[in-house]
Amino acid sequence: MAITVKIPTQLRAATGGASTASVEGGTVGEVLDALYEQFGELRERIADDGGLRRFVNVYIGGEDIRFLNGLETSVADGDEVTILPAVAGG
Repeated sequence: MAITVKIPTQLRAATGGASTASVEGGTVGEVLDALYEQFGELRERIADDGGLRRFVNVYIGGEDIRFLNGLETSVADGDEVTILPAVAGG
């Protein structure tokens, strides 16, 4: 099942400038693993041991996966996953 992953500007250096990627997977975790296969540097930027870094937010259909089933959240053909690193400053 094809899932579209939207990649924010601050991570596009790790994707060769790509703003989206189409990958296969049945869960958000599988989608991210497929994304890492395409763009290995991306794993270093958003993941840590066994999961996502604290400051990385992932949404599916506008819903934060932390309030769903995390990386085990199911995805369906045509779903859109958005990666949004938290922005800080002042």
